[in-house]
Amino acid sequence: MGLDDVSVTIKPGELTVVLGPSGSGKTTLLRAISMLDLSDAGTIDIDGDIYQGTKRLVTSPEIYSRMGVVFQNLALWPHLTLRENIALPLRLKKGITDDPYMAQLIETFGMKDFVDRYPRQVSGGEKQRAAIVRALTLRPPYLLLDEITSALDVEQVVVVLHELERLKREGVGILLITHLIGFARRAADRFIFLIKGRIVEEGPTDQLEKPQSPRLQEFLRHLERAT
Repeated sequence: MGLDDVSVTIKPGELTVVLGPSGSGKTTLLRAISMLDLSDAGTIDIDGDIYQGTKRLVTSPEIYSRMGVVFQNLALWPHLTLRENIALPLRLKKGITDDPYMAQLIETFGMKDFVDRYPRQVSGGEKQRAAIVRALTLRPPYLLLDEITSALDVEQVVVVLHELERLKREGVGILLITHLIGFARRAADRFIFLIKGRIVEEGPTDQLEKPQSPRLQEFLRHLERAT
């Protein structure tokens, strides 16, 4: 799904949640902002540095240092242990493979018992935790997160929520795709509702209690029935 005249601002210390049905362009939006896919038009402004359309392909170290990104496929290297996957941004950016903050994150997300296993040896939720920790390791000022709680149990969802709240307090700007409307209402400051690559409605999260567009009203009713 392509995007049509979409403009998004990710503010420091603020979490914006992206809502929409399957195929609405949510993941496409994150891939465009992270410049993993180059857009046909438009610009991306990261603190005054302008990236335009197809003119620049950003390398992994630059992405890792400016934007932490977690997609649904997680993109873990199968020949590396989870610890080695987590340390990859540190190695690419700083030439090191460990630091105190990385160790703290591994502890916070309860990974000590399995962090030295390979992706094929752990569960989906454990791989998801590794991908989240990897995205946080370089303390990026912006985070782009695609359904990061989909394989986590309730306890780990609470851990993620607390970490997002901590990161917001530290001034990190976050864009989050989720289908968990309760999680979105608690974690987010603002929302964007996408349909067929267009923003149909956006605003502060409390607006979700009384959505303006009939399509968002219908979407929220379906979510509430599913949960």
